[in-house]
Amino acid sequence: MTQQLDEQQIKKIQKYDAQQRYFYLLKEVVKNSQIWLLVDEHGCVMLNTEDEDCVPVWPNQEFAEAWATEEWSHCKAEAISLQKWFDRWTHGLEEDELALVVFPDQNSEGLIFFPDEFDFELRQQVKKSRAKK
Repeated sequence: MTQQLDEQQIKKIQKYDAQQRYFYLLKEVVKNSQIWLLVDEHGCVMLNTEDEDCVPVWPNQEFAEAWATEEWSHCKAEAISLQKWFDRWTHGLEEDELALVVFPDQNSEGLIFFPDEFDFELRQQVKKSRAKK
């Protein structure tokens, strides 16, 4: 079970730059064994850059839900288990030629990764986490 973030923690994390949010996401996803998306009846929310169609991912329910406003107010935050991510999502995103935008802020800014790069980084974080135990 994941621990809910309080308002003070949320405000602190929202001040992180893209690189800090990325490292925070890696640690949280591995610690909680889940990654968060926003979904509706058609699938997950997408963000577009000039070059890529991206699936945004968040480390915690609170940050995903904060995006469920205006045009996405009908969307719901959904957790994907880390194992399901490794088993299906990386390959599926690659097949669909989609990238990931990691923990975008309210200005839609976040680091962009190809699924295989993100998978590698997550697996490295899993190894680090296991080595500490």
